Amino acid sequence: MIEITCNDRLGKKVRIKCNDDDTIGDLKKLVAAQTGTKWDKIQLKKWYTIYKDHVTLADYEIHDGMNLELYYT
Repeated sequence: MIEITCNDRLGKKVRIKCNDDDTIGDLKKLVAAQTGTKWDKIQLKKWYTIYKDHVTLADYEIHDGMNLELYYT
């Protein structure tokens, strides 16, 4: 289990526990459950990299304690 922090820079900071073999889409669904938004309206970024839904966290080398940027589309 790893813990990832998602920050939308509008005052909402969400900490998510998930496995490293989960996909970005799975992570979005966990974030949506805590924020109350639809999972397909969430976009996760790190700098200028937009993460795609079908790729796993391990493939993107997302590790325990990382911070991701949370955007609403």
